[in-house]
Amino acid sequence: MKKKLIILGATGSIGQSTLDVVRHQPDRFEIVALVGNQNIDQLAADAKEFNPQFVVTADDKKLEDLKVRLAGTNIGIGAGEGAVIEAASMPADMVMAAIVGTNGLKPTLAAIDAGTPIGLANKECLVSAGDLFMAKAKAAGVPIIPVDSEHSAIFQCIEQHNFNEIDQITLTASGGPFRTYTVEQMASVTLEQALNHPNWSMGPKVTIDSSTLMNKGLELIEAYHLFPVGLDKLKTIVHPQSIVHSYVSYIDGSVLAQLGVPSMKTPIAHAMVWPDRIKAPVERLDLAKIATLTFEEVDPVRFPCIKLARTALETGGSGPTILNAANEIAVAEFLSQRIDYVSIPVLIEQTLEQAGTQGMLKPVNNIDDVWEVDRYARKCAMELAQGLHLTIC
Repeated sequence: MKKKLIILGATGSIGQSTLDVVRHQPDRFEIVALVGNQNIDQLAADAKEFNPQFVVTADDKKLEDLKVRLAGTNIGIGAGEGAVIEAASMPADMVMAAIVGTNGLKPTLAAIDAGTPIGLANKECLVSAGDLFMAKAKAAGVPIIPVDSEHSAIFQCIEQHNFNEIDQITLTASGGPFRTYTVEQMASVTLEQALNHPNWSMGPKVTIDSSTLMNKGLELIEAYHLFPVGLDKLKTIVHPQSIVHSYVSYIDGSVLAQLGVPSMKTPIAHAMVWPDRIKAPVERLDLAKIATLTFEEVDPVRFPCIKLARTALETGGSGPTILNAANEIAVAEFLSQRIDYVSIPVLIEQTLEQAGTQGMLKPVNNIDDVWEVDRYARKCAMELAQGLHLTIC
């Protein structure tokens, strides 16, 4: 029988890579539902190719456009948050959770409620609501299979979840496009430069996170929830070639690493058929051709976002929720060219500080607390951003 898949975030880079894996293994998979946002051209084209039962755009305003594109088909069509949750709740063998941002939290929780295993590519589910999310999955008996290349690597290197035998877990970072920049050079970084990642092809928000190394900070928080070894055993290191995706050091001196070319199709394929493996449409790794792999420590002066993430995690409670919301606002402000590049961590730090003074760094006891804190942090960050806006001459 074919494995039935629901893809949340189908038109993004993870969603498209997932569909490419399906395209190369048509006898193994069936697409039940596709959820996209504003890229109706891509969503409709994918729907016609894979013929799912249900196709959803998260944007209510795009509903009629989608209906026109899919006229004459027997595909169910929906729009808006309710339809997204409906799609996520359909019977399936796996949900690929790849909606970027906190918009992915509700539908992924709905999939857990439906008892569907999750291929997790959405960082914010764990960053904003990690304790609640993992507790809900555990109570429902739903496996969470990491799709981020770093967490997939760690997942593959851990033998039967023997966490008590782990000495250290190390997440690797490419270092992004500004790995060799000085502090002075980073002060004049342009949007075009920040969107030009040397190794990975990703959406704009994730690409900016990769350039500031906030993506590694968010992944640190994810790892904390996925692999319960304690924050003191989690480390990050810069690895420019992006061949070693992460590694696990054991108490006997052994170090297990997962290697591969920089392609998300490998961890996606792994998650889709775990605990089995299938052939993925990726270039094969040739270590002799690469010849050299290098590693270096993260510079906290040039890349303060990792320290901010670690501090938020140490603070606990709503700290990571506020960090994530502030980062989303800061990146959006930079992408809109209203603040400069080096103001991104400044805005995040200011938001965390103000949250502390206003008593918003507090325990998170339920999902309503998450939304309350998230709304507060976004409003706070937007107000603080006014003081950092560029003067356009």
